[in-house]
Amino acid sequence: MPDFSAVDSLEKAQALVNDGKLERLYLFPLEFGGKDIPQNVLYVPIGFAAMKQRIDSMVRDLVNQGQVSTYAAHPEYKGNSFVPSKIKITAVHPEKAGGFHPVIEIW
Repeated sequence: MPDFSAVDSLEKAQALVNDGKLERLYLFPLEFGGKDIPQNVLYVPIGFAAMKQRIDSMVRDLVNQGQVSTYAAHPEYKGNSFVPSKIKITAVHPEKAGGFHPVIEIW
């Protein structure tokens, strides 16, 4: 299992992006109104941004169907790492039971 505990600064994360080992991921998707600002950018291993985009696409479909109306994504970290260990997504509708609660396990 990979260990990103040594990636404890923005500079180290960006260096791994430049080396092709990490990629940028938008916590709150741009298509949902998220901004391209540092507070909305996470650094994750290659492939996880596409995984989150697939989940966000499912959320968009649920929004279009009226099944969800709110969206939140919360990263969790281990120690001081800039690479989240997981991302918890919550998409719910206050008047509908259930919702969509995927978790992306990163490391």
